[in-house]
Amino acid sequence: MLEQFKKRYDRTPSGMEHRVPPGQYVTEKFPVLHYGDVPTYQDVENSWDLKVWGAIEQPVRLSFAEFRALPTVEIVTDIHCVTRWSKLDTRWEGVRFRDFLAHMPPLASTTRFVLAHADRDFTANLPLEAMLADDTLLAYIYDGKELTPDHGYPLRLLVPQKYFWKSAKWLRGLEFLDEDQFGFWERHGYSNNADPWKEERYGE
Repeated sequence: MLEQFKKRYDRTPSGMEHRVPPGQYVTEKFPVLHYGDVPTYQDVENSWDLKVWGAIEQPVRLSFAEFRALPTVEIVTDIHCVTRWSKLDTRWEGVRFRDFLAHMPPLASTTRFVLAHADRDFTANLPLEAMLADDTLLAYIYDGKELTPDHGYPLRLLVPQKYFWKSAKWLRGLEFLDEDQFGFWERHGYSNNADPWKEERYGE
């Protein structure tokens, strides 16, 4: 089945092979993969919020309107899924994570990790260093349009330097940690580091 999918959708442009990590193939589609059901939101402007807590001076809760009022950026980047597809030149808009921190209380000096909390009890863990990269976003626009529910509406994490499971959909909270804590897929045998260029798919 995988070989048939690759044969049908492989569109690696000539000369672009250096952008595709080992073991990956390029698709023009945007496959939908997630654990559990897709959340639905009624009256998202009044029912959705984003919570921030942990190793930070004080916890914060942002309403939908408060979050959407934050300054945004647009980036174009490649994304790589652990199931071996890559999609090139994807276009996203949202709040750059390090800009987001500028609107938050100070982090503790001991903060080294972030645990993203999403609906359906999903979590994804990342080092703070990765979260501070230029292309790490709290994203809500894809290809010029609001995210669809399948792809994480109303907010998802985008961390292109890692395999795509680290880019948690349906984001609802950010917990700052002094010590690392495995997320959902890491507890189920996936690599903690998840570097696509090193093919870090599974834990030892």
